[in-house]
Amino acid sequence: MPAMVDRRALLLTGAALGLSGAAMADDGDVVGQPLRPWRPGQLDIHHIATGRGDAALVIGPDGTSLMIDAGASATPPPAAMEASPDASRRPGEWIARYARRHLAPIGEPRLDALLVTHIHPDHLGDVSADAPLSSSGAYRLTGVSDVAAQLPIGLVVDRGYPDYAFPKPWDAPFALNYQAFVRERAAAGGNTERFRLGVADQFPLQRAPARFPEFEIRNLAANGEVWTGEGDETRRLFPALDSLSPADQPDENACSCAIRIRYGAFGYFAAGDLTSHTFDGALPWRDVLTPAARAAGPVDVAVAAHHGMFDATGADVVRILKPRTWIIQGWHTAHPSTDALERMLSTRLYPAARDVFATGVMPTNEMAHGWLTSRMRSIQGHVVVRVAPGGAGYKIVTTSNRDERDTVTGVFTPPRASLD
Repeated sequence: MPAMVDRRALLLTGAALGLSGAAMADDGDVVGQPLRPWRPGQLDIHHIATGRGDAALVIGPDGTSLMIDAGASATPPPAAMEASPDASRRPGEWIARYARRHLAPIGEPRLDALLVTHIHPDHLGDVSADAPLSSSGAYRLTGVSDVAAQLPIGLVVDRGYPDYAFPKPWDAPFALNYQAFVRERAAAGGNTERFRLGVADQFPLQRAPARFPEFEIRNLAANGEVWTGEGDETRRLFPALDSLSPADQPDENACSCAIRIRYGAFGYFAAGDLTSHTFDGALPWRDVLTPAARAAGPVDVAVAAHHGMFDATGADVVRILKPRTWIIQGWHTAHPSTDALERMLSTRLYPAARDVFATGVMPTNEMAHGWLTSRMRSIQGHVVVRVAPGGAGYKIVTTSNRDERDTVTGVFTPPRASLD
């Protein structure tokens, strides 16, 4: 084990040293120094590493903010990572504190919107008997509800509101807890909506939209439907549910929300836990990820769906998206799988150069396929995408998640990107 730990340290240090030239050329993001604040006109996308699930903070060019998921899985080590920075706070609390720090330059910290991609604990929060109750006692604080307790949220969007009946009603404690949070929020006048397929106006810029007409968040897929690429039209992928056996009913991952962010020439793709797995062709309709990728088209940055698991990021997804940068939101020993990571790195699927960053890769995962993980740029910490005004270029900044100082550990600037 000591040799494995040393290798991880070497990889992280090597990435920082190998990228230090780009860091020194930048007037703000320098290895060993705190991440510089967001600037007006810049698009920042923070992939927050808590070791407990997915969470991403988007800060638009006018300061409009969107959080995508706020996971708090209860899966314990050694199958999952230790909580980061540590276990003194719940994951949702760490996420909220991270958001408050990075929203501070905009003014009073608040989230303009929060998107829950699907109803799973590592995306919205697990519950246990020792999780504290909300002030009203109607639900427990975890994940999304923990974030909401610390930050005002203008709009909450998910795939199931208001009845959460598709493809069938939930009875899991984490799902019922989240629904109780949503009901109380709606009763108090809080804005909550169902994810609207095909549209580009559910997550608009709110502070100065006229200044940035080249910015757009397009809703691509959810609940077995996908945008056609024409207007706001969508098409259905799932067959009628009553035509399927109980074993073949779509699961929560296949219902995940997918979005594309455009800022000028820059493109970004994220799809929750959408899968491209069809059980070897037996259930072709279960591949929602490939049609969602086709609707998005080629992008600069893609988040590997389902944490880079075996059932996602199929060959066609890789060929279609062709990103310069892949990001894996990892927190479990199975993140990523060998086959998915090999596809992300494969120049047979598209010849262009690319880099892979992860918010976390466990030593057990490295032992399984170190020949692939050794080719990754980063395997631990927050991963921040910083896009230049107008989308003229971008860079990736990695920061430490071992404390709240947001110390820069590496800076990577693709050849066409320039932020300063």
